[in-house]
Amino acid sequence: MTTRKTETMTTPALLTRMIMAGQGKEPADLVIRNVGMLDVITGAITTTDIAIVADRIVGTHARYEGKVELDGTGRFAVPGFIDTHLHIESSLVIPLEFDRCVLPHGVTTALCDPHEIANVLGAEGIRYFLDSSEHTIMDVRVNLSSCVPATPFETAGAQLEIEDLLPFRSHPKALGLAEMMNFPGVLNADPGILAKLVAFQDSHIDGHAPLLRGMGLNGYLAAGIRTDHEATSAAEAREKLAKGMAILIREGSVSKDLVALAEILDENTSAFVALCTDDRNPLDIAEEGHLDSSIRRLIAMGRPLHHVYRAASHSAARIFGLRDRGLLGPGWRADIAIVDSLEDCRVSDVIAAGRVVAPALFETRGTVTPVGLTSVKAKPVTAEAFITEPKPGQNRVPVIGVKPGLILTFREEASLASSDKGLQPDLEADVIKVAVIERHGKNGNIGRSFVTGFGLKRGAIASSVGHDSHNITVVGATDEDMAVAVNRLIELGGGFVTADGGKVTAELALPIGGLMSLKNFEDVAHDLHHLRDAAKALDCVLPEPFLQVAFLALPVIPHLKMTDRGLFDVDKFDFVS
Repeated sequence: MTTRKTETMTTPALLTRMIMAGQGKEPADLVIRNVGMLDVITGAITTTDIAIVADRIVGTHARYEGKVELDGTGRFAVPGFIDTHLHIESSLVIPLEFDRCVLPHGVTTALCDPHEIANVLGAEGIRYFLDSSEHTIMDVRVNLSSCVPATPFETAGAQLEIEDLLPFRSHPKALGLAEMMNFPGVLNADPGILAKLVAFQDSHIDGHAPLLRGMGLNGYLAAGIRTDHEATSAAEAREKLAKGMAILIREGSVSKDLVALAEILDENTSAFVALCTDDRNPLDIAEEGHLDSSIRRLIAMGRPLHHVYRAASHSAARIFGLRDRGLLGPGWRADIAIVDSLEDCRVSDVIAAGRVVAPALFETRGTVTPVGLTSVKAKPVTAEAFITEPKPGQNRVPVIGVKPGLILTFREEASLASSDKGLQPDLEADVIKVAVIERHGKNGNIGRSFVTGFGLKRGAIASSVGHDSHNITVVGATDEDMAVAVNRLIELGGGFVTADGGKVTAELALPIGGLMSLKNFEDVAHDLHHLRDAAKALDCVLPEPFLQVAFLALPVIPHLKMTDRGLFDVDKFDFVS
């Protein structure tokens, strides 16, 4: 059964109570007692009580009485953190489990783009996320997916035009238009892209413009696009800042740009810089944290402390038009992270919309019916499906180059031996096979090529998470193990699988759209540990092999990608001839 969470309604009686409690004329609902409160604008730290009524702070810089009191002695209060761009699907758990996993890290607002599930299920996927957002304790806002599919060069499960998006626009949790990945479509004034941009000119339009600079960047920004999370160098980020674009410093499980971009966050820029994770799995969250990890690392790298906290809260709220949060003061939304140390950002208590976050709080939420449980429609394959025939006169073949911590890939070449089973991997040179199998039941396409950077000496790794069309992507040293991994993945209804010697060695089922587990996040993290160990047993050298596999099929990120229709040159925006 699905029940719906109601938002706090500010009635005259409630507003009167807020006003009276703010003056100390009646008790507040909750008082955080004797806490060091950080002002993210001035950097001042004041030991004070913080009084809260319903979901609103009503008093600071004074002594208050509360019906419930929380001792903050020796600790520090900062505004709740805002993840400004992420795909909850990449956490591999449903939104309600993401809520339970991430909220204790101080993230009280998440701005998500459900384009992963939208590429599989279309409008049904967006509706599932909007329904889920009405039940989470964390405030989940949804940017409506702008590029489904991301390009016409792959087979997705759905296609969303402006007519499909407009019915969701009035939903209270809908924020704006999600990342506009098809920047060539913007620059070429593609009619379908223009229709979406025109419809959202009066609201937020999220950007996605990797390596776009110069006059091309000017044209892209002229469309009213305001943010970018794809900058991978300080020089690129500074040009975008100079042209009025807000920069979202990303640190996910695969895309790790924090070190490269840390220097841009200072006293002059912090109002125009925010933080995001984009894609982060429960194993990394358990081991490293979420935005709290980014905050402590930025501070450790010498970035000015209160400006880091500002970027994580007030600046993020301002950039995305959330006018009620990001500061600790009377009248502001009571989203608060209480940390034991400002430098270490170790979160010990969280207040979300005036509620103390505790295990019992999550039991008050409603439920949402799972969707997409039969989305993997691919048929079983044999080893022969992965035979890659050489082209006449071909001496060298293009190879996708992968590097740890980057979703950017590189164009490399290799000379490969050929047999009666086609071109063969060169394991000594770290060149293995990659294939993308269409899994939405539309055409049965299989694209085949080669990749380097994984280090595999045997076995195979398969994934139904394959940004952004989410076909099945498999890499492997042998055709036989690739077939074993793919067939088991089809049996699971989606997920991650490793195979070696003709046997499955580890797996994680992701039956919701082939993207998310029905398990809790603790169990998913446990399974990911097992999968990571299984990948290492294949001599894989990548710390996050499964998400790295997932990004091999994303043809809007330079330079060379693999789709179900063939090897794709992102720079030329066309298939490799």
